[in-house]
Amino acid sequence: MSLAIIGMPGDRPLAPRVTRFTAQFWDALAEGRFLVTRCKACHQKSFPPQAHCKSCLGCDIDWIELGGRGRLYSATRVHAGPARFAAALPYSVGIVDLDDGVRLATRLLGNAGPEHLDQPVQLVVTRYQDGPLFAAELVAPDASIP
Repeated sequence: MSLAIIGMPGDRPLAPRVTRFTAQFWDALAEGRFLVTRCKACHQKSFPPQAHCKSCLGCDIDWIELGGRGRLYSATRVHAGPARFAAALPYSVGIVDLDDGVRLATRLLGNAGPEHLDQPVQLVVTRYQDGPLFAAELVAPDASIP
């Protein structure tokens, strides 16, 4: 499944550290795919991607693609932040429980915020000039995702 890609102005406020291991995640994200690691022994999914299973400590992992649909578990709106995020103020961040069984923290786009707890969201790719990030946006409960 391909996530929507939203163009963003300028460079990422805080670019991620890309390693040989995480490059697969960032390359897939640039293509609109959201990957996580999964232990081949116990099937535990991990995000951020992990070279070793956090559940059984196994080191035989593979990469799987998730759909990106979930629910907003927690959120806050940031009104004052570091200088590198000043252009985005105010912005919202939240914790999303993906339908695929992964919980992650992410920026929330649009009007999503603390008043939207337990509402459906969809991950999207935010494409900056220097690379991708991901975020979540609200979706209608019965919306079909391409």
